[in-house]
This record gives sequence, structure tokens and C-alpha cells, in this order.
Amino acid sequence: MTLRIEDKKRIVTEVAAVAASAKSVVAAEYRGLTVEQLTALRMSARKGGVYLRVVRNTLARRAMEGTEFACLQEVLVGPLLLAFSREEPGAAPKLMSEFAKLNERLIIKAGAYNGKLMPPADLAKLAKLPTRDQAISLLMAVMKAPVGKLARTLAAVRDQKMAQAA
Repeated sequence: MTLRIEDKKRIVTEVAAVAASAKSVVAAEYRGLTVEQLTALRMSARKGGVYLRVVRNTLARRAMEGTEFACLQEVLVGPLLLAFSREEPGAAPKLMSEFAKLNERLIIKAGAYNGKLMPPADLAKLAKLPTRDQAISLLMAVMKAPVGKLARTLAAVRDQKMAQAA
């Protein structure tokens, strides 16, 4: 299907706007996936704050020029699905890796984070990072533990002295 020049400009503008504010991106080959599988992936993406788009590679290259994802240019070959993490850097890698485990036809080609091209193995590491809320709760648990231990120790000493006094 041929696109009119206005449609191409609109697509490039839309993808460029998403790329400018995205935290990370994953490029995956989707050849062989059914419509139902792609629909399920899109629904999961919406829930996870991931922008999913199939874009012609030439338009994707133009859209990513001048962004931290320009390093992905050389990987944009063949039918690719682009997944941009909008909120958490690990959202798109996590979504795509989990979906790829269930659907072997989705092949993760590469990704980008902080201006660096990442192979699939590095994307798996990025996918394992905790979300911001999870990281804050882990930090709070670590900070709370010593204070709680001190309070329990002081209470035990007080209880012991009261037992000796009685």
C-alpha cells in the first residue's frame, strides 16, 4: 500500500514525538505472527505504557534522527515492530521478551537506551530492572530495617531490666 506524502509526514512526526520523550526502544521482527497475537501484544503494550508501532524503516530512520535512538538506524532492516517505553526504561524490553517467550515468531533484533545500541542479551538485563515504584519500595525496606531492629533491641533491653527489677 502506498502512502501519500501527507501520511508519511504525519507518521514521521508522530513517531519522532514519541521517540523524543521515550526512555528506551526495542525493534523486533514480527513476521509470522497472527492478527490475534499482534492484538494481544498491543493490548499488553497499552497497559504497560509502551507505544507500539509498525513503521516503514525509511520513515522510522527519519523519525529517530536527532534522538538518542538514532544509533538504531543500522538495525532497521526488514519488517520490524518498534516498541517505545514511555515511563519506565524496562517496560518495552520486558513486554517484548515476555511476549517472545510465548511466541517464538517474534524475534527481538536490538534496542536502544541512553543513546546506546543494545543487543537482545543486554535488553534482557534491562527488562529485569525494577520499576521506579518497586525500586522505591526496596529502598524504603532497606532504610526501615535498621530503625526497626534498633527499636526491637531497645524494647528487649527495657523488658529485660523491668523483669530484673520485679
